[in-house]
Formats: sequence, structure tokens, C-alpha cells
Amino acid sequence: MPDDAAAAEGFMRSLGRRRPMRRTPCVGVCSTTYGDLVCRGCKRFAHEIVGWNGYLEEQRELVWARLNGLLADSVRTVLVIVDEDRLRRVGSELKITDANVMPAEILAFQALRVRPLPLDELGLQAHQSGVPSRDVARQIDTEFYARSRAHYEASFKTLT
Repeated sequence: MPDDAAAAEGFMRSLGRRRPMRRTPCVGVCSTTYGDLVCRGCKRFAHEIVGWNGYLEEQRELVWARLNGLLADSVRTVLVIVDEDRLRRVGSELKITDANVMPAEILAFQALRVRPLPLDELGLQAHQSGVPSRDVARQIDTEFYARSRAHYEASFKTLT
């Protein structure tokens, strides 16, 4: 994970230390209100959601870096980026903020969420052939959630 943390840190530096894409990782689908310790929407831990507004900028950047690293890993388990230039071009056409500087894996996921175009139009290829782009986005999100839960369970003792 050090490479992912370094990539996320490089991404933050390229944005002039401002937060990527939006002020908070929240996507408006919070499952922590139903008792989940890891949100199924944004993949933050419940205590991070509760404390977010009180966090220092450095604390927020660490959360962003972890989320970006886990997301990039999740994308790589499902997709191969075969034409990054095409992906960035389509990302710009879809008006994805920071499409020209964000890590390609994160851009791929964002593009699939904005408009699930055929993978080849995005310069992407699934490891599993014949999977529609809508299903690829779901596979990535499922993997991202599983990795976030594993990270939580490795970081905090949970009773089962």
C-alpha cells in the first residue's frame, strides 16, 4: 500500500493541497445510520463520518489518501487501462473535475459512475470478458467496500 499512499499524496500535491473532487467523500448513501461500521456509500469508517467536520486538514488528507489507494487497488483487480489518453479525453468530456490530473484508476471508476459507456470507448478492458460496464462499476464498488471493511477490521478490534 505504500505505493498507493505515495500516488494519493502525489495527487493531492498536484491539486495544490486542495481536496480532490469534492469537500467530503460522502456520496449521500450513508449506511452507518443503520449500524454499519464502514459506510457502504463513501467507504469511510463510522467514527470518521461523525468526526469529519472537526478533523484537521491533515487528518482529512489521510482519509482521502486511504480511500483513493483502496479504490485504485479495487479498480486494478477488475480493469486494465489500455488507453489512458482516451480515458482522460472522455473524462473531460463528461466534465469530471480534475480528470486531467487524477490517478487513471480513480478516473475510470468516476467515468463509469457518471455514464457507463462501453469499456472500449473509455480505453478500458475488464479482466473478465463480456461484462457490461454497469456491472464492472458494481464489481469495483463491491471490491472497494470489501477492502475498506478489511482495513477497518485490521485497524480496530471488532467483536464478532
